[in-house]
Amino acid sequence: MQSTGKELPGLSVTLDKMVHHRDANFPPDTPHAFVYFLTITNLSQETVRLLGRKWIVRPASGDLEIIEGDGIVGETPLLPPGGKFSYNSYHLAGGPCVAEGAFHGTTAQGERVYVRIPSFAMTPPPSLS
Repeated sequence: MQSTGKELPGLSVTLDKMVHHRDANFPPDTPHAFVYFLTITNLSQETVRLLGRKWIVRPASGDLEIIEGDGIVGETPLLPPGGKFSYNSYHLAGGPCVAEGAFHGTTAQGERVYVRIPSFAMTPPPSLS
């Protein structure tokens, strides 16, 4: 997946944990909540301000869902060299899907950069699929 700007070596995203949750109060077409915990690590020599994100979610049906927006959970984190930003969020789905994407931002010099979010599967437990 390509985003605007250049991919910054040393800037990385790690999926720390994923939790599946199902509740009778969820909409019938999206009964699965996948709570994901991510860490963005800056091992580059640049200070980076993250400004937004783009997610591509691929359900088993084959339909693509594109999710774009400003900020990351309402923040625009500043990551100096060696800095980290961790957060969690969730995605409601009707069944198994795969997500990937990118965070984009700028360096202290105003250069536009991005970091890829590695692909990860969101799969309900077999008894709940």
